[in-house]
Amino acid sequence: MEVLKIRTTSRDELVNITGKVEALVRDKGWKEGLIHIFVPHTTAGVTINEGADPTVKADLLMILDRLVPWEGGYRHLEGNSAAHMKASLLGSSVHIPLMEGKLQLGTWQSIYLAEFDGPRDRKVYISYIPV
Repeated sequence: MEVLKIRTTSRDELVNITGKVEALVRDKGWKEGLIHIFVPHTTAGVTINEGADPTVKADLLMILDRLVPWEGGYRHLEGNSAAHMKASLLGSSVHIPLMEGKLQLGTWQSIYLAEFDGPRDRKVYISYIPV
């Protein structure tokens, strides 16, 4: 297992980690199998979505804010319940097929660390499952 360390800069942001994952796959010489990406945080997640148009990231964050507003009368005493809810909605892991050393993402797809309680230092665990 490998660890990517990511420093986020905003309370809510989507950090494109596709290039870092591709570089890791290349450096490790991984060829065929699955790449498992896991975020070990309760106020951050991981998702795959369009990477070509930055307005998609903005729209996703806007919709999540509408669904789960920061001020919502939550009971959690730390004051970051919205971050916990958003992280749960997106999830903490994704799997991506790997063929001939290349991530099998769609043409427009990118991998994002989703930050909901930043800025923070985050970890992203990357595992290779060969086939």
